[in-house]
Amino acid sequence: MSTLVLLHAFPLDHRMWDATKSLVTGFSEILTPDLPQLDQEPSLEAAADAVAAEVRAAGTEQVVVGGLSMGGYVALALLERHPDLVAGLALIDTKSTADAPDARANRLRIADEAEASGTVDPVRPMSGVLLGETTRTLRPEVTAVVDGWIAEQDPAAVAWSQRAMADRPDRTEVLHGFAGPVRVVVGDEDTVTPVAAAEHLVSVSQDARLVVVPHAGHLTAIEDPAAVAEVLSELLP
Repeated sequence: MSTLVLLHAFPLDHRMWDATKSLVTGFSEILTPDLPQLDQEPSLEAAADAVAAEVRAAGTEQVVVGGLSMGGYVALALLERHPDLVAGLALIDTKSTADAPDARANRLRIADEAEASGTVDPVRPMSGVLLGETTRTLRPEVTAVVDGWIAEQDPAAVAWSQRAMADRPDRTEVLHGFAGPVRVVVGDEDTVTPVAAAEHLVSVSQDARLVVVPHAGHLTAIEDPAAVAEVLSELLP
């Protein structure tokens, strides 16, 4: 049995993978767990351990893992902590490095605001950054869907995720040590983790290929699910 695990971006949930899942071919099972784990202190390590537990509970010994943005951070944490589980890796609109000090401080500020207000107001405008200019201009219905998903998130989960991402280490060496196949995907309009960040991932990997998706921003799996599904299908063991 071949299993694909897809890890979602912040501040979204498993629904962001629905269109991509329907187009992926070859895998007998696709898992799309929701992050984070609110019963533990905020850390990507805790999220990775929870994913590993779900995979093992499904009776699976190895999986292909695809992670977009925060999902990519969790995928690298999973690779570090449970290397025996990971047969292939798709890093989508993400990076292996830690936050710069100003980015870390901004995450912690947003976490505090979400927690204090009990709302997702601090992250409501994020679709304007996450989606590419082409999508925002030509497909306002996509913006509306993403805005709706953001509005439905749990403020506690927003705070947890921001704090977990703020404290993540640089995992470039973890990626460098992985001998399995790696696919790196990035939208050519991604301003959050731009093409240069994707090229860095390829440069440190042993067996990687870069796919740049035209007219897409940071949420390629939503903006062009067919392109992402094609890349994921390539990783079928």
